[in-house]
Amino acid sequence: MIIGLDVGGTHIDAVLLRGGHVLEVVKIPYNPSTILEGICEVINKLTQKRDLSRIERVNLSTTISTNAVLEGRTSPVGMILESGPGVDPSFVACGKENFFLDGYIDHRGHEVAPFREALVHEASRRFKEKGISAVGVVTKFSVRNPSHEIRVKELLDGDFYPVTMGHALSGKLNFPRRVFTAYLNSAVYERFTSFASAIRRAFEDMGIKAPINVLKADGGTMSLKQAISLPVHTILSGPAASVMGCCILSPASEDAVIMDVGGTTTDISFLAGGVPLLEKQGIRIGAYPTLVRAIFSFSIALGGDSAVKVADGRVVIGPRREGPPAALGGPEPTPSDAMIVKGLLDFGSRERAYLAMKELGFVLKMEPEVVAEIILEKMGDMIKNAVDGLLMELNSRPVYTVRELLYGKRIEPREVRIIGGPAKALAPVIERKLKIPCVVPDNYQAANAIGAALSRTTAEITLIADTARGYITVPELGIRQKIDGSFTLKRARSMALKLVEERAAILGASPEDIEAEIIEESCFNMVRGFYTVGKNIRVKAQVKPGLTGYGGEGREIDAEGRK
Repeated sequence: MIIGLDVGGTHIDAVLLRGGHVLEVVKIPYNPSTILEGICEVINKLTQKRDLSRIERVNLSTTISTNAVLEGRTSPVGMILESGPGVDPSFVACGKENFFLDGYIDHRGHEVAPFREALVHEASRRFKEKGISAVGVVTKFSVRNPSHEIRVKELLDGDFYPVTMGHALSGKLNFPRRVFTAYLNSAVYERFTSFASAIRRAFEDMGIKAPINVLKADGGTMSLKQAISLPVHTILSGPAASVMGCCILSPASEDAVIMDVGGTTTDISFLAGGVPLLEKQGIRIGAYPTLVRAIFSFSIALGGDSAVKVADGRVVIGPRREGPPAALGGPEPTPSDAMIVKGLLDFGSRERAYLAMKELGFVLKMEPEVVAEIILEKMGDMIKNAVDGLLMELNSRPVYTVRELLYGKRIEPREVRIIGGPAKALAPVIERKLKIPCVVPDNYQAANAIGAALSRTTAEITLIADTARGYITVPELGIRQKIDGSFTLKRARSMALKLVEERAAILGASPEDIEAEIIEESCFNMVRGFYTVGKNIRVKAQVKPGLTGYGGEGREIDAEGRK
């Protein structure tokens, strides 16, 4: 049996699966102050009268890191940065305190100038004075030579935790994005670690010994232990679960829109020919562009529990959630109350929901039923406008999926897949607004948990070889070793595939789920004068995202939904 958990901002959704079939589904309100009790409650309800020793694994998605960034609930971070010549250091300043080193490693990984170690000691002293325990260390070309980052960490002498080194997060050459990624990794570390500890204790208390994995932003999973070291990769874990859940519950072969309507937000994603889109460069979270590989997703501050008010004679929905719907004793009218009044949802007190619509109607001089209809129409318009704007943006740039670059591709959705609590209530409105069919899959209320449960472990590495200097580096694995001048692109491919498979295993992948592939490669001659002095080789390999179906024959279902 497999447990899938989705810990969102409003609810905890849980699902128990066996042989590809859903055995139980549980949903309870989420309270961040009692998360341990909440997890125990949902698992007890999910597994009652079940043999806990038969649970094979637990996969979970969570908004804990995303919300920490968006709500400003992060730890103070001290940043030690080495930008080298040509970059204004203040351009990448972030965190509570910044120190800039005076050394430099060039684009080929050659040390042009060492940094003064006294600067690191001064940074350490200042961080301690300001009560900063989390640190990020990033040097400009550390993916080619991480020695300066490693030395800085050694000089900090274990006095700070975590110390995030930029080269360990991504092999991509984008210094500003790597700085912000390292900052965020350290900034959310404490909050995510607290969450992970609660999860671990909850399962230990119940005697469940199955491995626990966390969904990453790219739709793959990694072990809870690895997630604690790399929590930045769990940002947008929730939207990734939505996409993966839709891919298995309602496979598509055409361009499509995926919507997950929650209590606080609506997450919008797209499929190109049935395959999820990928943020090739990396996600942007809040004000920070990052190198976090992720399924494309955009959140709008609109959900079933968004507060509804009247301003200047018009209905305004959101952007804040003030509490649960009025039907459940909440302080403000919400779209959920409107759906209850219209008979589209059935929970809580219909009388309270009606009174909430009546209060708005008194201001608008309308009947409660008319107000409820206006709220749903307004919701539909807001979603349509968001989808139209996103399509315009996507179609103005190259389209990447989790598998490949689609040259000249335009996203032209033929249908909508909608999940989340209000999905059935909103589907007719969305269909009418977007003028394309709107499909609500079975188990739509637990799609995120199902997507998390059935997602495979993913991994990505970048191998960079410089035969002239005689070095090979794999930043994500901290590898820097010597090679001879005969090293070839063919050998680089073979090594990259082997290393990415090893990394996937470390992240928690089972052997049958490891499907490695080369996704980028280049090989250039390096010329000095009239002579070729070596080759510059770059190979990127991945264990691709996908879904594992656990049926009688153990068949796998890939990200395109095909068996």
